[in-house]
Amino acid sequence: MTASKQNYDFLVRLAAISATVTALILVVIKLYAWFVTDASAMLASATDSMLDLFASVMNVIILRFALAPADQEHKFGHGKAESLAGLVQAAFVLGSASLLMINGVERVITPKAIVQTQVGVWVSVIAIVFTLVLVFIQKYVIAKTQSLAISADSLHYQSDLILNLGVLAALLLSQDYWPRADGIFTLLVGLYLLYGAAKIMWLSVQHLMDHELSFEEINKINAIVAAHPNALGLHDLRTRQAGHQRFIQFHLELDDTLTLLAAHSIGETIERDIEQALAPCEVFIHHDPSSVVTSHPKG
Repeated sequence: MTASKQNYDFLVRLAAISATVTALILVVIKLYAWFVTDASAMLASATDSMLDLFASVMNVIILRFALAPADQEHKFGHGKAESLAGLVQAAFVLGSASLLMINGVERVITPKAIVQTQVGVWVSVIAIVFTLVLVFIQKYVIAKTQSLAISADSLHYQSDLILNLGVLAALLLSQDYWPRADGIFTLLVGLYLLYGAAKIMWLSVQHLMDHELSFEEINKINAIVAAHPNALGLHDLRTRQAGHQRFIQFHLELDDTLTLLAAHSIGETIERDIEQALAPCEVFIHHDPSSVVTSHPKG
């Protein structure tokens, strides 16, 4: 296992376990606050955290498969399990959003008085602090790994920040100024979650459908090949990504007079440069003499 792969596995597991522990703590304190205050926004927040907990636990389980090394039955690895985790996460976000919107509409139509507001206020402040710490950890991991599963999980907790701030505002406004604030804030967060779930589902489906790497990454591949003095070009470039692992294959165009050993050495150099630039990735190069290359488009 390479150092890059070890670092990826450690960071992704750290983010997943941190999210699970945080969600468990938030569920307990928010349920307590709901029983005490009878605030719809607090019930919605507790419901969202329960779904977050379930989703984070599922994330830990699915990532165990996604991070497993390639084996005899899965020679390209198990990276697509991470995209499946993204779809599972999105499904939970959709369920959470639906529940939030139902509760929000109900409280907008029939607002209710909130009791013991101070308990809800303190729980919301504590939840904001815990969630901020978790989101900071997740953002760091995403920046280092580009993990789709952690990106999906982070969406929950980013929305929780908005939700907790909304709960805090709703608890204060519902007392004397705006009785329907409790329901309106809940409804707005539900709409935000729907948008986020749709975005994560789109990204997960693109990975499962073997979508090409980004325009910038493909440009890097072309630039590396073009920079080699003995490379005449490339064609039939194909790329895809499964979890963190990128797969790249293309035909490398070389001079007819090169020996097999020289052609192999050139390919090895280009392969190593691409792997360093786009790690972690696997590169497959087919060597073509330039005379057999007819009308292939370059790139």
